[in-house]
Amino acid sequence: MTHHAGLLRTAPLRGETTSSLIYRIASRYGMDPKVLRSCWHWRNYQPGHDGGGARADAEVLLNPPGRQLLAGLCGVEEAVLARALPSWGQEDGKLSAGKNGVPAAAWRTGGAVAGPVAFGCRLCAARRTGTAVRVVRYAPRWERVCVRHGRWLLDADADQPLEYLDVQGVPEVAAAQRRWTGLARRAARTGAEPERVFALAHAVVARWWEQAPRWEREAIWPQRLHQVAGGNAGTNLDRWRIVGRDAVVFPEVVAVADALLDPAMAELAWQASGGTRPRARGGDDPLCHQLGQRVDRDWLGPLIAADYGGPLSGWRNAIVSARRSSGPPGWRDDPWHLKREQQPATMAGQLPVMAAEAQAGGSGTRWRATVSAEHRFNITRLLDEAREELAQLRGVQSGATAEVARTLLEHFSQSAELIDRAVLHTAAAAAAAGVALQDVAQWSRLPAEELAEVLAASQVDS
Repeated sequence: MTHHAGLLRTAPLRGETTSSLIYRIASRYGMDPKVLRSCWHWRNYQPGHDGGGARADAEVLLNPPGRQLLAGLCGVEEAVLARALPSWGQEDGKLSAGKNGVPAAAWRTGGAVAGPVAFGCRLCAARRTGTAVRVVRYAPRWERVCVRHGRWLLDADADQPLEYLDVQGVPEVAAAQRRWTGLARRAARTGAEPERVFALAHAVVARWWEQAPRWEREAIWPQRLHQVAGGNAGTNLDRWRIVGRDAVVFPEVVAVADALLDPAMAELAWQASGGTRPRARGGDDPLCHQLGQRVDRDWLGPLIAADYGGPLSGWRNAIVSARRSSGPPGWRDDPWHLKREQQPATMAGQLPVMAAEAQAGGSGTRWRATVSAEHRFNITRLLDEAREELAQLRGVQSGATAEVARTLLEHFSQSAELIDRAVLHTAAAAAAAGVALQDVAQWSRLPAEELAEVLAASQVDS
């Protein structure tokens, strides 16, 4: 088929994927996108979701003739496309191996090309182009609010139908985006990369989000979640907790980033550690208390203080390590280093897990539905106490042999006792929820007879 350059001009949008632009050009010409894509010689197949269906975050790489063809189809100079499209100019071996002069293209997923991919605002696209069609663009999570239309633009890599969440009823989300702009500049001035600061703060708050269902006094997030879910998350609460998480927690992410950039908070972390005389932190940790106030939850401090091993602990440990270390700085002294295992699960990663659990009998939700809140509280409390016991052992391996051995063994024994009690509570809760006694005995490595005796006693001592 033949096209005349500039016949119907289709301007690219900033950060748009090349695949999205091709889709919009096809819409502009009134064509099926597959027909327009036949203008290129494709080196591989279009990526799709495991359950079938094309991925919205699919991206296209073009060779030089392919880029010339695209510029002609949309009637825009290549220099303009190079500034607007992050994937412009990127190639790989599949493209370079093709015949010279033949427009060639290769499929990729956007996240592997130029970072996180999100849907664009159709209303903004219509305002710019005159047509309200789907737009997909590269956008970090701190640029997800369309302030003009009050929309939080969702990740495009997940297999779900929504493109945005309505956040007009939660103005603090848009306010947080405006606030982040200044914070990013402040981070850069201090020598910290804004992307890493945001990633750490996001990981800290996402960890709180997972713990929040146990927070009896938490009222802000449930209210926001119902708001972005259209007024009521209803029976799909688990799904909405996945889809709505990033929008709901965004104000707290920015507040935590602001706090972690504050030198006064680093000083609090140093003082809470004991400075040059190390000590275990307690529930009255001033850093955690201050963080709770920064996110408008005065009661949150002790709960944060009892959480060991998360990204917040990594930040404070790096602050303290850097001050105590006399050697050259390493990654352990980098407060913005985020371990891979501490990175929050994405919507694209969580939704398939939830679907698989539902297909297997709803195991993801039945625990909360069938196990009493008292059982769940006791299990959590015992695990927290065991963590506290073990945390107190950091830095005690110096001194008289007998004294160090006594301290270690006493705390190890107490931790083991707490964990044993947590095992019994969990086993009793599982059996009461209908799990076969033999299975529970096998998983907990308890003799079936002993487990039966525990259940016969009607309750487990707390």
